[in-house]
Amino acid sequence: MEIIVVIAVLFLVWLIWQLMRAKHFSQFKQQIKQELTSKVIDSIIEEMAQTRCDEFPNTQAHQEATIAYWSACTGRTLQAALLRDIIDEQWLKETGNLRNSQHLFHIEGDKLHR
Repeated sequence: MEIIVVIAVLFLVWLIWQLMRAKHFSQFKQQIKQELTSKVIDSIIEEMAQTRCDEFPNTQAHQEATIAYWSACTGRTLQAALLRDIIDEQWLKETGNLRNSQHLFHIEGDKLHR
């Protein structure tokens, strides 16, 4: 009987741990949407303005399409932030989100830029 209670308590602790991890992951996705999306958009606009030429006119339509592409999903926005040096791996480690970013890239792997 005591073994069943111990197993039940351990299972309950494991479920609470999983809930805490899921909550932290959801907060990480919200942080990307709230903080990084605007920085990525600003970086795209700045880069397109600097690279404007006859070959790459980078019109308003080009900017809107590029912004829509990179902000379409959370994983792609994080990928853009890493590619554009808005954040780096050290920032992910310091904020405790390195594992969350790996998980996000895994579950949204089909949506990432290749």
